[in-house]
Amino acid sequence: MAPALETDTDVKHPWSAGATPALSPTAAGTVAPVLDVVDWQEWSTPEARAKWDDLAARSATPNPFFESWLLLPALAALAPSRPVRIATVRIGGSLVALFPLARAARHGRHPLPHLATWLHANCFLGAPLVAAGFEQALWQALFGWADSHAGTALFLHLAAMPLDGPLADALVETALQEGRRLALVHREERALLQSNLSPESYLAAAVPGKKRKEYRRQRARLGELGDLQVVRSRDGDHVEAWIEAFLALEAQGWKGRAGSALACAPGTAAFFRQGMAEAARRGRLERLSLELDGQPIAMLATLFAGSGTFSFKTAFDERFARFSPGVLLQLENLDLLQDPARPWCDSCAAADHPMIDSLWTERRAIGRFSIAIGGRVRRAACDALLALELGRNPVGIKNR
Repeated sequence: MAPALETDTDVKHPWSAGATPALSPTAAGTVAPVLDVVDWQEWSTPEARAKWDDLAARSATPNPFFESWLLLPALAALAPSRPVRIATVRIGGSLVALFPLARAARHGRHPLPHLATWLHANCFLGAPLVAAGFEQALWQALFGWADSHAGTALFLHLAAMPLDGPLADALVETALQEGRRLALVHREERALLQSNLSPESYLAAAVPGKKRKEYRRQRARLGELGDLQVVRSRDGDHVEAWIEAFLALEAQGWKGRAGSALACAPGTAAFFRQGMAEAARRGRLERLSLELDGQPIAMLATLFAGSGTFSFKTAFDERFARFSPGVLLQLENLDLLQDPARPWCDSCAAADHPMIDSLWTERRAIGRFSIAIGGRVRRAACDALLALELGRNPVGIKNR
């Protein structure tokens, strides 16, 4: 088992008495950022969660997977005994960044210990929550802490990072300023929905007319089997029943047979139940269902965070596969284009996904970074490892 991260024992928590309010990057001046690492349970109190939620609201790069209402259920259900900590960056007493941090014993198939942001199988973005304008302060604090707390770690690894925007720009700039080796060791693009077009115009531009005609035919044939309804909800009414229906629908399909459905493991089922219930309570969940005679045959859970939307989980009844109920539901989901408060939606799908890539034409670049930490010897070892990894030259890999 990987050693636990050191926990700072003299931390003045950002929610404690005397903590200063949020500050602007200009007001921060030359005050050095400080990174603290504590047990994640310490951030489960109402006072701590309030500070956490305030930070999420100030983040320039939204990430629901690292917000309190989704990360705490994940940690409780999926990492109760693992050495995962919450890392925070403060300037003065103001909280400017937060993310889960862990020590990993392996990198892919190889026994290469390293520090990393903690992700689980149903976490599709690894961007730390950072108050807008403090992105460089985050990386400076993290790099400095990693240098002095490396332990057995050979490098720092950041997975599922967005490659466009202030977070990635500040990461590269900070590494360059410090003369620190940084490599983009994997890059992919996944479907993104972002357009000023109406749903109807977007569909006409994205999908050939013959295919659109086929979708209309499938919907008509499906409607002949019974009462076909689209049900959309953004409130918390009856959310528990919807969650159970989703878990059952997903489990009866190919994911259930493969053992990867949420309901196949107590931990993932508990995470989904608690996370979706809390998201609904906060108005951060849209539940979309295609129902035939009152029974869901396709379901979609979409999460809201800041200016972004995230297509989290979908399932459909394979008995109706010839009617493409999952695609028909995604056509209804194009109504997201009419929400001016959230101009884009991350599909959270794998690259080159055969269904969503055919409907959504924009792409979001996501990648994994490896960064040198520690002293001269450790950095030399990291250089050698990166040379081997980059030498394989997989598609989309490049140095930054």
